[in-house]
Parts: sequence; C-alpha cells; structure tokens
Amino acid sequence: MHLDILVYGFIQSCALLLMAFGFSLVYGVSRLPNFAHGALYVLTGFVAWALFKQAGLPYPLAAGLSILISGLLGVAIYYVVLRRVRGMEVSEVIATYAIGLAVLEGLRYAGFRGGSYSLPALSDGVVFIFDVPVDHQRVWLVALGLFMVVAIWLFTRYTRVGRSLKGMAQDERAAMMLGIDSDRTAALAVGLGSMMAGIAALIIFPLGSLVVEEGYKVLIYAIAVCVVGGLGSWPGTVVASFVLGYSQYITVSYGKPHYQMVVMLLAIIVTLVIRPSGFFGKQKQLEERV
Repeated sequence: MHLDILVYGFIQSCALLLMAFGFSLVYGVSRLPNFAHGALYVLTGFVAWALFKQAGLPYPLAAGLSILISGLLGVAIYYVVLRRVRGMEVSEVIATYAIGLAVLEGLRYAGFRGGSYSLPALSDGVVFIFDVPVDHQRVWLVALGLFMVVAIWLFTRYTRVGRSLKGMAQDERAAMMLGIDSDRTAALAVGLGSMMAGIAALIIFPLGSLVVEEGYKVLIYAIAVCVVGGLGSWPGTVVASFVLGYSQYITVSYGKPHYQMVVMLLAIIVTLVIRPSGFFGKQKQLEERV
C-alpha cells in the first residue's frame, strides 16, 4: 500500500504539473490569469479526436495539428480580447472565463457529451516499479512532466526568446526599456501556455474518456497548484504539484475519489488565509508583513 502511494502519488503529481504549468507560465510572464486554460485543454482533445476519427489523419499528425491549433487560439485570444483589457484584473478574469465557458458549452451544444470519446494510448503494456504495476501511458506521463520542467528551464536560460520571457516575468518595465515588446511576449506566453495545456490533454485523456466537464476540473486544479505554489512562480508550481498530488492520492486511498476536488479547494482556501503569496510567490509579501 505504501509503495502504491509512493508510485501513484508521483504519477498524480506529474499529471497536476502538466495541467498547471501552462497556466503558471502565462501568469508568470504576462500577469494574465488565463481562465480559458481548462477549455483549451478539452478543446485540444476533441480536435485531435475529430482529426483522427473523422478526418482520418494519422494520430501523430492529428495530435501535432491539434496542439498547433491550441497555440494559435491562445495567440488569437490575446490579440483579440486580452490586449484590450490587460491591466484590468477583474476584466481579465471575466473575459477569459467567458471565453472558456463559451468553448466548453459550445462543445456540449455540438453534441460532445458522455464518455463515448477517447484518444489512443501512446503504447500498450505494463512495467513494474518497486513491484507496483504501471501502464505505459502513465510512464509517458511522468517522462513528459519531467521533460517539460527541464525543457522550460533550458529554454528560458539558453534561448533569446526564453530569456525575453524570463525578463518579462522578473521585471516588465525593465524588460521593455531593453527593447522587449510586451504585447508580443505576452501573446507568445499565452500561445505557449495553450500548447502546454494541449500537450497535457493528449497525454492524460488516453487514461480515461474525453468529457467536457474535465475543462472545469483542470482549471480548478491549475489554479490550486499556482495559488499554493505562488502565482507566477515556476519552482512553486513544481513543488505545489507534488504536495497536492500526494495529498490527493493519499486522500483517495483512504477516502473516496470525489475528495480529490475537496483537497484542491481546501488548499486554495487555506493558502489564501494563511499565506496569500503561496510557497514562493512575492506579490503579497508586503501586505503579509504589515
């Protein structure tokens, strides 16, 4: 039982990391809370399914096109909507949540209901980790989660575009004085964040069914991870993913599956009451000291 918790708690943590990292990236760079994150996650899954099942494309091509479409939608959302309300926090939340709601309810209206839609696994089979059986899809999930952390670190450290993203995240005014285009960088961040949501969908959905309601759940999970880790803090996102991932799995092991959502909601409430800045966030530290 303890080995199951160790292995599957780690897998759940990597799943949370994949769900939340795109949301964290967007907020960390542009200070934009993309509440359409969960909708883009679900939309990518359904686009991949439609291209694969309805259009007859090979699945790798369908998956790649769906991720690209998700990224382009993220850029379009920024230039069409978010650029006009940027800096107005309430309007940002309302606008992105409205877009997400429209996407999810649009999918439902189009007939995508129930659990009759699914995506193929990357490979079949089972491996044993500490004598605990783990299917190949979950192994891919863990590998992708860890790869994403390393890739983002290398990208922001050794590429010009990545350094501009990191500069905007650290000090937007200073970055603009150095010639970095704020709108272009923010649009790039929203696009990359949307693509990360899509990648997470294509690796997680094969473990279950494609359902519209997953969009709402993924959004809450992403918010919980980012709030606990500290909004805008990428290391905080990683740490919070593992704290909440193990908390979820332990709770489910000794309770019921629907307690997963209870854990996330309690984590948000407790963090906002005790330490609003989260583990590594800085935006509320002054108020906390006063």
